[in-house]
Amino acid sequence: MPIFFPFSKQKGYKEVVKVGEDTKYVGLGLLNLENNESYTDKTGKEEKVLVILSGKCNVKVGGQFFKDLGGRENVFSGKATAVYIPINSVYEIEESDGKNAEIVIVSAIAEKQYQPFVVNPEDVIVNFRGNDGYRREVHDIIVEKVEGKVDRILVGETFSYPGQWSSYPSHKHDKYDPPVETEMEEIYYFKVYPKEGFGVQVIYNDDLTLRESFLVKDGDTVVIKEGYHPVAAAPGFKVYYLWVMAGPYGRKLTPKDDPKLVDAMKNN
Repeated sequence: MPIFFPFSKQKGYKEVVKVGEDTKYVGLGLLNLENNESYTDKTGKEEKVLVILSGKCNVKVGGQFFKDLGGRENVFSGKATAVYIPINSVYEIEESDGKNAEIVIVSAIAEKQYQPFVVNPEDVIVNFRGNDGYRREVHDIIVEKVEGKVDRILVGETFSYPGQWSSYPSHKHDKYDPPVETEMEEIYYFKVYPKEGFGVQVIYNDDLTLRESFLVKDGDTVVIKEGYHPVAAAPGFKVYYLWVMAGPYGRKLTPKDDPKLVDAMKNN
């Protein structure tokens, strides 16, 4: 079943989705740093990706120092900067602009240890997808381009235009059925602009024994363990979600579209 975590304001770090408790493979935490504040942690058995939502920061990991990363005002103002942190690492994040920095720390259970690296905005691959009614912009951050540099994790950002659907036609990836479908858990972390707006997260399966929907506001999180999972943006508002995926059968994403929905769309 899906898990919904409504936004709650916090200082410093807050673990929202815990690997091994809420999920098997993926996790998510939120970090807010004020003027020159810092945060230090260990990765253990999880590879992590730091996605800078706003502000600037320095990152130290594995003897490397990455300076003044980020800089976008908010997620709607530019492409992301991210840092990959391998398993068995100690890392430190420090706010570097004398203001505030907001960072999402996503993770996946992993076995292989790689080297840390930075994904700069110019490295992000932008895809424009969909047709009338479901146009959106998808930014690949840690996807195919980094194959061989990470173990399990996939990370990106989706920007849903006002009044449009995304993750549509509805797709799922909860069964290992090659070459039709792979098995991956997923987490969505939402932002809405302006903040007064909302989106709708729908989750359902073929026989409708799973049939859920959530009104999502700025800062909410949804864990998707199974089922088709489209998102709608209310007219007049942009809806963003950061997504992280991982599963037991490699990093190749093979989603399965809802066949009944696709057939009905063709015949309509």
